[in-house]
Amino acid sequence: MDPGGEAAASSSSSSSSSSSEAQTVSSEVPREPNPELKKLLLFKVYKRRWFVLLVLCLLNCSNAMIWLTFAPVADQSARYLKVSLEAINWLSLVYMVVAIPLSFATTWMLDTLGLRITLILGSWLNMFGAILRYLAVQPGAGEANMYAIVMLGQTLGAVAQPLIIFTPTKLAALWFPEHQRATANTIASMSNPLGILLANIVSPTMARTADQIPVLLLAYAIPACLICFLATVGIRSSTPHTPPSASAESSGSEPFVQGIKLLLKNRAYLVLLLCFGSGIAAFTCFSTLLEQILCVQGYANDFAGLCGALFIVFGIVGAGALGLYVDKTKRFIEATKVNMSLTALALIAFSVVSLMRQQKVAVATVCSLFGFFGFSIYPVAMELSVECSYPVGEATSAGLIFVSGQVQSVLYIVLLQALTKRLAASPLSTCGDAVLSWKVSSLVMSGLFSFFTCGFVLFFHTRYRRLEAEQEATYGTKPIKSPAAGDLTLGVDAVER
Repeated sequence: MDPGGEAAASSSSSSSSSSSEAQTVSSEVPREPNPELKKLLLFKVYKRRWFVLLVLCLLNCSNAMIWLTFAPVADQSARYLKVSLEAINWLSLVYMVVAIPLSFATTWMLDTLGLRITLILGSWLNMFGAILRYLAVQPGAGEANMYAIVMLGQTLGAVAQPLIIFTPTKLAALWFPEHQRATANTIASMSNPLGILLANIVSPTMARTADQIPVLLLAYAIPACLICFLATVGIRSSTPHTPPSASAESSGSEPFVQGIKLLLKNRAYLVLLLCFGSGIAAFTCFSTLLEQILCVQGYANDFAGLCGALFIVFGIVGAGALGLYVDKTKRFIEATKVNMSLTALALIAFSVVSLMRQQKVAVATVCSLFGFFGFSIYPVAMELSVECSYPVGEATSAGLIFVSGQVQSVLYIVLLQALTKRLAASPLSTCGDAVLSWKVSSLVMSGLFSFFTCGFVLFFHTRYRRLEAEQEATYGTKPIKSPAAGDLTLGVDAVER
């Protein structure tokens, strides 16, 4: 396809032109497209797709900021709400608790009710949650119920999270042509860690004292309201007037229950579900435990925050670069396997350098590399889940992987905390009263991820079913060359509208 989407392939092209396009796919492809499917040679894409993508990015970013509002200012929040630090931690953990049971309902909603209803519902829940948190800290709300109302607001945001975070793959499939799908998925997916980064910057900046918590909550509520307005007014349909690709016409065609059954019989998908779910768990543990691991060797909280920021920034850069590469080459399998292997090496390096004192450059470098290679896997793996499970709905195939990651995250965190050992004395520690050794836990975390990475590299093999379906719909035949080798090229262009 033409990257700008402004050239159109005509069904009345000359014989030599048709032959040239056919040879790109295989020597056995017919010189003329299937007459019954000539209409698929002309796909229209609409500029409005970028607006829908923008709304999703803003919503994803806002929801992530609401999720981690209190974590960077836990002490100030605990004093203002008059609760313990453990209670403040639950304001973030509620997202994980709520996401797991609601994930199945969300996948059904996306594949059955459509993108528009799901996004608008998510934006309203996100807005109501943000407003409720702000109202809870107003003078007339009463101190006795303040924490409970804030928790209710967080819970509404947690309910909205699956509605938002499951959407990028579906949006990319329904609105974008095949040469832009991975890029669109990457942009939408990386807006979530961007929100996490902004929360870690905005919260400490605006709430230096406990009395500034209400202003902080107002600052998060205003964007949520604006984004809800954009979603409600601006998103007018779940799909464009005409599909951007051959697969978009049948997106989500399999019923939800039948789709689940097909996924459970798909060996390649099950390998991806288990192995990439382990990767999500490793990332969750790293983000959650980074400060606690580093403080034992005397690294300050500010340095741990810097490492977390580098982890996210380099991750967004890596994801953007890999998304563009995969869109151009279609090498989903190779990109995922190579990056998972490099991520495993970076995590092993972190488990070693985090045990060393006064090695700030090494620790920061390893955190940056871990983010660069690790974050870039997420959108590509989500696209790969759709390719290996087509024609199952995108929300179902990608959503179950997210659920796998959440379940494994809980198990990993419980295991790693159980493996910690209390230290009698640690002169350089900045951890406070309780000093725990995370040496064994770090090594186990890197070992588990390396084990599942090896399993993925060895046992994951699949065809690109969605790309094959688009090729067959266009030319009436399946490609001869393996798409895994990057030889699958569609001779179809898109018209920008």
